[in-house]
Amino acid sequence: QVQLVESGGGLVQAGGSLRLSCVASGRTFSSNPMGWFRQAPGKEREFVAAIPGSGARTVYADSVKGRFTISRDNAKNTVYLQMNSLKPEDTADYYCAAGSRFSDGNYVPQQRYDYDYWGQGTQVTVSS
Repeated sequence: QVQLVESGGGLVQAGGSLRLSCVASGRTFSSNPMGWFRQAPGKEREFVAAIPGSGARTVYADSVKGRFTISRDNAKNTVYLQMNSLKPEDTADYYCAAGSRFSDGNYVPQQRYDYDYWGQGTQVTVSS
C-alpha cells in the first residue's frame, strides 16, 4: 500500500517558520516529481511548489517565491517544504503529492491532475 504522510504543521505567528515533511512508503518516487499543494477553507486546492526526481530545479507559485523552499532526500523517500516569513494568508491544509506518470527525472508538473498519489494533509495556521 502506497502512502504519503505529511507532518510538521501547526500554529505559528506571522513572520515565523515551519518545516513540513512528507514521507512516502510502499514504493519509491526517486525518479518522479513531488509537489506541495494547499487548500484554504472555501477555496480550491492550489499549487505551492514542486521538485523533479533529479532535484535539479524547483518551481514555486508566485505567492510563496522567495519565502518557501522545497527539497527532497531520495534516500529517505522524503520531500520537505521549508516555509519562512509566514503570512496569515498562508493558512491552509498542506498536501504533498507524487506524480508517478512522469519518470524522466526533470519534469515538474504544476497541475493537480498530474499528481496521482496524495497525502492526507497537515494543517498550517498563521496568526496575525
